[in-house]
Order: sequence, then C-alpha cells, then structure tokens
Amino acid sequence: METIDRVAGMSRAAGIFRREGRTIGLVPTMGSLHAGHLELVRVARARADIVVVSVFVNPTQFAPGEDYETYPRDPERDAGLAAGAGADVFFLPSVAEMFPDGFGTWVDVDGITGVLEGKSRPGHFRGVATVVIKLFNIARPHFAVFGQKDAQQVAVIRRAAGELNTGVEIVVVPTVREPDGLALSSRNAYLDAGERRRATALRRSLDAARDLVASGERDPAKITGAMARVISGSGPAAIDYISLADPDTLEELTALRPGAVVLASLAVRIGRTRLIDNELLTVD
Repeated sequence: METIDRVAGMSRAAGIFRREGRTIGLVPTMGSLHAGHLELVRVARARADIVVVSVFVNPTQFAPGEDYETYPRDPERDAGLAAGAGADVFFLPSVAEMFPDGFGTWVDVDGITGVLEGKSRPGHFRGVATVVIKLFNIARPHFAVFGQKDAQQVAVIRRAAGELNTGVEIVVVPTVREPDGLALSSRNAYLDAGERRRATALRRSLDAARDLVASGERDPAKITGAMARVISGSGPAAIDYISLADPDTLEELTALRPGAVVLASLAVRIGRTRLIDNELLTVD
C-alpha cells in the first residue's frame, strides 16, 4: 500500500490509474478506523482495481465546542488496518493541504442540511459536502463507499454528487454493529462502562419502531413516542431528536403509507457523548 500526503501527489496517481483504465473506489474516513470502516474497504475491494482510503479529520465540519481537538487520531494504526482490508492507497492530507490559507469556496446543499443533524450542528454539512467533493476531484473515483449509519450524510453527498455532475456513484453499506446492537463509531471510545450499557437503548428503540410498524402502527407520533420511552427507560440520557422521515428528502412523515420506505433515526447524548443511529423501515 502506498501512502500519499499531498493533494498533487494523489491527483497525479489518480490520473495514472484513470489512463491505465483502472476502476478507482474511494473510502473517505476521519480515521480511528474500526470494523465498520474496514467493511467499507472490503466492499470497495470487491469491485475496484484501486482502493483509496482517505483519512482526514475535517475541521470544517466541527462546530465550536465539539471534539475536533480530542478526536482520536492514530494514522499508523489506521494505515495498517487499511492495508490489511485491501487498500492500495492511503491518502493522509494535512489541513493546510486541503484548506490552504485564503480558502473560500464551499458546497452548500439546501433543504436536507437544515434538519436532524443539520439543525443540531449548523454548518456541519457544508464542511462535509465541501471536503467530500474535494476528495472526489482529487482522487477521481468511479465510486465512493459510505456507511448507512450516517444516513443524512449519505443523502447530502448523493445529492451534491449528482447535482454537481461528479459522475461518482455513491455506494451505501449497511451499518456494522457490536454483538449487543450498538452501531460501531469512533466516538464509542468516549463511553464509560455504564454509559456503554445505556447506549444499547438506541438500537432497542429502533427495534421498537420496527416492531410497531410490522404490527400495523401507522402514526409516526406513536412510534417516536415509543422510541423515546425506550431511551428514557435506559437511564440518564438527553434526546436530541427522534425522527421518522423520507430517506431521500428527510421530510418528516405525518402518516406511514403502505409500501413506503421510512428512515427512523435518532441522536442521543449519553454522558458527554453524542450518538446517532438509524434504520430503514419498510411499511408492508
């Protein structure tokens, strides 16, 4: 596996791969790789000639007071894991490389960035969309792989990639979970033992939503209310949002129609750690 830390070097390599007719798959990450990230790499490996894994802790998607400074960083460990999962190129740019002095061009996606995570974290998706589109332009992938756990990010990137005519296919991989159901996340490391046990309530709340829909419940308010009771019954926790929405537009649903696919999602703060999770529910 080759490690590249300069934008110009990554662009040159991508140009060579393209001229040679190789298919490039990109897995964008912020590092602190875990089994969920490695599953994304394996999916890319199965369909690409060249797999590029990028690691960049993007300062523009963190709000003041969030955990940018303390976000876990271990590039040597990440490089070893990426290589073991099948990556060919490990792209590790600095902040100065990605956002040089005087940088002032941003990707804003209207509508779907102002709700859910966007409402709680103003400016977050401007930073996400900008850095991902930059990575598309630098690494020139044919496709990029993302996890379903970040469902709103997927919706934002899919829209930006399509409307800006990048030609990049967005591949989405189901959420990878711990045996007890907790979605894998780099921020799980912030949880102490008691908080870690309480965090399983996110998965259980989604299970409750799925069971209610399967039993015939069609009132979103009753379903989100049941989800909230699961969270509150698990111990101290602060619910940021619980949502049943259209998975593409993220518009909140007032009723569940037969045949619809619904995005059930939530964000909950347990201790000092903010966790998110979601599941796609099909209304029979």
